[in-house]
Amino acid sequence: MKTSPQYSVYIVECQDHTLYTGMARNVSQRIAQHNAGTGAKYTRARRPVVLRYQEVVGSRSQALKREWAIKQLSRKQKLKLIQSQS
Repeated sequence: MKTSPQYSVYIVECQDHTLYTGMARNVSQRIAQHNAGTGAKYTRARRPVVLRYQEVVGSRSQALKREWAIKQLSRKQKLKLIQSQS
């Protein structure tokens, strides 16, 4: 039986203090891509980025849904989510 890979949803803080939400199987590798300028277009001009929040969610489908839900939050709500993990 093949096990499905675990996905994580993450929030990074960009150099201009904006927040970017994404999902990945390997978050540390994805952060490295963002900082190398090969990640999302949004983060290319806002490097370096710093990981502020990470949540393991399971399947790709669950990760997409959770990412969308987090993106609907206000900045204040995202900061509260980040603080709740500390």
